[in-house]
Amino acid sequence: MAGYSPNRRVRLPALRAAWLTQTFVHWPFRPSAVRALVPEELALDKYEGAAWVGLTPFVMADVRLPGVPAALPGLPAFAETNLRTYVRHRDGRDGLWFLSLDVACPLMVAARTIGAPYHPGTLSVSAIGDTVSYAGSRWADGASYRVVVRPGDPIRQAERDVWMTARWQAYTRRLGVLWETPVEHEPWPLADAAVEALDETLTAAAGLPAPLGRPVVHFSRGVRHVRLGPSRPSAALRAEKSG
Repeated sequence: MAGYSPNRRVRLPALRAAWLTQTFVHWPFRPSAVRALVPEELALDKYEGAAWVGLTPFVMADVRLPGVPAALPGLPAFAETNLRTYVRHRDGRDGLWFLSLDVACPLMVAARTIGAPYHPGTLSVSAIGDTVSYAGSRWADGASYRVVVRPGDPIRQAERDVWMTARWQAYTRRLGVLWETPVEHEPWPLADAAVEALDETLTAAAGLPAPLGRPVVHFSRGVRHVRLGPSRPSAALRAEKSG
């Protein structure tokens, strides 16, 4: 299940990066509203009876491929925003299902080969006084968002905080094949956050109705030692574990 630390090591990463200045905005939805957006191989992972959808804008920094030494600079930092929900494989392994991924770096669109729903666009992250502002607009369909938060004090993480933020694999689907991508990084340092402004059309573009309630919001200064493992067909992973 969701845990504070990774449930397995990523020993040979396909990508290294830092995820910085991240905000988590989570809304509760009726499970029936989210079920149709998730492959049948995956069950919805619910909390207190609701399916939760998270809007998570952040800065992707120091991106480097395998073999690129730390002494050399990675790709220039860029903004990314994920719209995601929480799922569980038939074998019980929990993870993320992305409804959309908006990104300011067109190179990331290459991940569409395994079904990652990347959309190139114009995105920004900026700090103004004691607030952090995120904004973005897709080039293709114009879906957009603007989020302004005021980070608060660090929190001692309760079960719901961990459940909403700590996931260690992502699932995607391409040409009928379910893929799994593992991730490893240090635990998220979380703080409270107050929403100063929130306007978005990403949830509607994904096919979601209005949520059941107000959002739950967290802020994190980020994690700097992200290791993304190679994506592999989920069926191959299951066979490897049972062999």
